[in-house]
Amino acid sequence: MSQCVARLRTNYEGIARSSSLLLEAIGTAYDRIEAERDRNCWIYLRPRQEALEECHKLVARARTGENLPLLGIPFGVKDNIDVAGMPTTAACPAFSYTPWNSAHSVERLIAAGAICLGKTNLDQFATGLSGVRSPHGPCASVADARYVAGGSSSGSAVAVAAGHVAFALGTDTGGSGRIPAGFNNIVGIKPTIGLVSSRGLVPNCPTIDCVSVFCNTVSDGEAILDIIEGFDFEDPYSRQPRIVFSANGPAPSFRFGRVAPADLECFGMSECGELYESACERFSHIGGTAIEVDFAPFRQAGELMFSGPWVAERHSAIASLIDVQSGSLLDVTRTVLDSAAGYSAIDTFGAIHRLHRLRRDAEAIFAGIDALVVPTAPRPFTLEEMHRDPITLNNRLGYYSYFANLLDLCGVAVPNAKLPNGMPMGVTLLAPAWHDRALIGLARRFEAGADGAAFELKSGG
Repeated sequence: MSQCVARLRTNYEGIARSSSLLLEAIGTAYDRIEAERDRNCWIYLRPRQEALEECHKLVARARTGENLPLLGIPFGVKDNIDVAGMPTTAACPAFSYTPWNSAHSVERLIAAGAICLGKTNLDQFATGLSGVRSPHGPCASVADARYVAGGSSSGSAVAVAAGHVAFALGTDTGGSGRIPAGFNNIVGIKPTIGLVSSRGLVPNCPTIDCVSVFCNTVSDGEAILDIIEGFDFEDPYSRQPRIVFSANGPAPSFRFGRVAPADLECFGMSECGELYESACERFSHIGGTAIEVDFAPFRQAGELMFSGPWVAERHSAIASLIDVQSGSLLDVTRTVLDSAAGYSAIDTFGAIHRLHRLRRDAEAIFAGIDALVVPTAPRPFTLEEMHRDPITLNNRLGYYSYFANLLDLCGVAVPNAKLPNGMPMGVTLLAPAWHDRALIGLARRFEAGADGAAFELKSGG
């Protein structure tokens, strides 16, 4: 068992040796879920008795000497990822089907002894970053029910933050595996595209979709990544690593890119900028040298996501699954998808050419830094604000996240600090593809901090 997996199981010590302890842990998880149904984070919950029966079987297998590194650890799965025998709906009841096989990532977790408790809520067809675009109700931040949880992987993040499960799988196309982590004070790991198989995933933008991990610590996330990563020949988007992973992370002294104060965009909530500045100071305290970078290439790449032809890829993927003009979709989902009609093939190739230029600009920036540090989201919005202006505010949430997959970056979202109202605001570390382990090492150092203490912005200061 790796050290990372051992750390993940810290709260489950003794379970492998005791059927009663394992059953108690699973029972406690169900009790919490049933007591907090109003969080709207679950679409489908596996019957309790079925999960308990699986516990018995796992314990019996473990007692024969079978290696089950995640024995008894409960987890959730975003409802656009297949789990055998559980309905997949992508938060669209008319789309529902029950797969015979689990997604590749889920298969690996189950084979390691983890227990899937069910399917979590999301913005319909993963089209959104707020967590409010679901017929199953909106997900609010665990920290403050007035504010959005972030999306589209809202249910997975809330399930982890509320203590329903130890970890959960999400997906990330434009920030869905990072923004909900930031607004719920947990960790979100967005791997390099193709590092984790996307087989068994309901497509959104297939060329840039990836499975993500929500968890409570960076080490937990690395442990899960250890299990689910790997080349999958059956997945046409799976890729072989181009470089050898570094287990040691960056050197004691490192350079991190930061957004210049003049370019910091918080959409009217300046205190969020103060928390970002505190994060940069914290990176400096742990050995980092801040380098102000030109944010323009990242901003422009992000604009291609929310106001460019990639919405046509999304439309194409979803239209192959369900009639987008039927009454099955939420109005806001249909509005987003209908905007694809405004882009021609000429527009698409023009945007692809533009993206390649921006990728080269980003490569030049990363040549001088070990990681780029950005706010996970510019600011939080209330549920009421999001309902009043769902398109504009959703796009603002993606200001610091939309560009990552388009530029082929990996990322780790980590907790940073809290606003005076108690809402958490995270930061995200980004690096070029295949630098996942080095980035995780740096994120772990930030998590520990100079003295292990979290920073909190006080009212008025």
